[in-house]
Amino acid sequence: MPTIETDRLRMITFTADMMDASLRGELKKAAGYNVLPGYPMAAYREFFPYKMERFRQFPEENDYEGVIIHKGDQMIIGDMGFKGGPDDEGCMDIGYSMMEAYQGKGYTTEMAQAAVVWGLQQPGVQKITASCSETNLASVRVLEKAGFNRERTEDGEIYWSIEDIS
Repeated sequence: MPTIETDRLRMITFTADMMDASLRGELKKAAGYNVLPGYPMAAYREFFPYKMERFRQFPEENDYEGVIIHKGDQMIIGDMGFKGGPDDEGCMDIGYSMMEAYQGKGYTTEMAQAAVVWGLQQPGVQKITASCSETNLASVRVLEKAGFNRERTEDGEIYWSIEDIS
């Protein structure tokens, strides 16, 4: 992923080497940014061994994985990605997490809007999808503000998509 900049944020590739450093408590040294205590969240950290192996086997997939940096604090505050890049139908599924101290300040919406613009500009990408629990009101608001449309609700999960940002 190239560096994506917004007014307050910078998104950079979250490389396999950075993930490995994170597991050793050395992410600040590897990434060159401050790291908020508790980052990454335990649920995301559990995927690192799988992701590191996957990125080493399929390096092109790493182009779609990023960390979110607060430019003012020079702090890694979250992560985002497109889950391996586009599928055969030109669809990418976005996922993200934001550390609690930075939630409710518009950063996740700012990231999502910029990520959608970047994602839809990638060759062959026609559509970006997302999903969230219908009880996750913060994510519902983020996806609405980022321009996603509700496709359906199934088993307590809302499925979203966006195809055109113009």
